[in-house]
Amino acid sequence: MDIIENLKKVRKQKPLIHHITNWVTIYDCANVVRVTGGLPVMAHAPEEVEQMTSISGALVLNIGTLTVDLVKSMILAGRKANEKNIPVILDIVGAGATDLRTGKANEILDSVNVSILKGNSSEIGTIAGARAETKGVEAISVEGDLTEIAKKLAREKNLTVVITGREDIISNGRDIYTCKNGHPMMGSFVGSGCIVSSVIGTFTAVEKDYALSSANALCFFGIAGEIAARTAKGPYSYKVILMDEIFNIDENKIRKMTRLVKIE
Repeated sequence: MDIIENLKKVRKQKPLIHHITNWVTIYDCANVVRVTGGLPVMAHAPEEVEQMTSISGALVLNIGTLTVDLVKSMILAGRKANEKNIPVILDIVGAGATDLRTGKANEILDSVNVSILKGNSSEIGTIAGARAETKGVEAISVEGDLTEIAKKLAREKNLTVVITGREDIISNGRDIYTCKNGHPMMGSFVGSGCIVSSVIGTFTAVEKDYALSSANALCFFGIAGEIAARTAKGPYSYKVILMDEIFNIDENKIRKMTRLVKIE
């Protein structure tokens, strides 16, 4: 399924995307699901997360503003998703910055069958056991070839790994994609990484090849980001225009601008 087919299926089916996510970006995550074509819901209470997950098309977990209790809700929801064969996307925001973040990311991975593990190079490198440095939620450095790190970790954890950056890398341990769509302005406002996790969740809700759905989502988001940069005057106007471009994007723009390569 290519990007256009994936998007059409989203907009026809309007999947419900359940989030247990970052309080800093929760509003933007909900909006990006809506403008992409899905239906967002943000339910965190342990008393309802299992029930909400059971009626969803995908579950997006994000540890950006984690607490110990929030992780308990994530594990409850994740296990229910596994029971119902619902894809789980885990965004390991800030893994490597503190022992709590790294430990809780690993706890979720040990407790839940995660479908897609997403992070920047140092976050993924930390979980993979590579020497990596994270400053807050920003990648500083990671030793080793990122493509090989993604491929090896995907095989070890039996999931799809997404490494975001100037060139996004996606691998399920067999297939490897690179997406070169995007614009530097996407890093000029807080939360673009959290937002794209929601787009990944939305695309994945209707496409069971998780490496392909992730690659499609990243390129789709990146194309919209490139178009938005043409008229934005600064970070705040850029974010607004980006949401509008996601909503209004047409097939011709996607066909002409996609820079997605399958290298294995």
